[in-house]
Amino acid sequence: MGSEKESQLGSMSKCLDKQVDIPKGFLCSCLSSCLPSLLLCFGEAKMKLTIVFARLLGVFLTPALAFTDISIGGNSNSGITGQQSVSVNNEHNVANVDNNNGWDSWNTLWDYNTNFAATRLFGKKKCVVHRMNKDVMPSLQTLDALVKEKKLQGNGPGGPPPKALMYSINPEEVKDLSKLGKPIASLCRGIPTYMAEEIEGASLFFSSEKCFSADIIWILNISFCEETVEN
Repeated sequence: MGSEKESQLGSMSKCLDKQVDIPKGFLCSCLSSCLPSLLLCFGEAKMKLTIVFARLLGVFLTPALAFTDISIGGNSNSGITGQQSVSVNNEHNVANVDNNNGWDSWNTLWDYNTNFAATRLFGKKKCVVHRMNKDVMPSLQTLDALVKEKKLQGNGPGGPPPKALMYSINPEEVKDLSKLGKPIASLCRGIPTYMAEEIEGASLFFSSEKCFSADIIWILNISFCEETVEN
């Protein structure tokens, strides 16, 4: 019995001491097939942490009791996918919209004190800031009423379709975020931030590949474009 165990231990020792050659092609194949999945996994985890951090930041900036919040599920008729959450803070005169849609997630903040609006695009890792057009964008009181009366759910509040705004992004990065106000500076801190100018009339049009949307369901359709093409 003892000799049998010694024989087994000897065999195991020889196996452990023996070097096993792994074909280089096999190893490369394994790495090439596994790395994309690992990178995708890490990328998605990082994206989720970034989105959660930005939303927590909004909560800390404004008292929870001042918020009126409503979730808007993706609606096939509206063309918006994912889920949106609208929050209104009357104490600090700001409104916040979260659009949760994976890599296409974004967060928009309207600051009625500074008349600046900012959209943080998580997939593109950039922030776009523009002046608020109060002739098109609803007042804070109107938005608050829509939220409280739950008119942003289901088929929406009715009436005419949402108005549309289009912006051209200035490629020059904003260096001083403080001039945009504390809420927007906090939202955009740590990522490249750019100013955008509203495009009026039909003198310019944009290639669809260079534009992306940040539509607020039932309220406003917004497009940001990175390159102009003369008509």
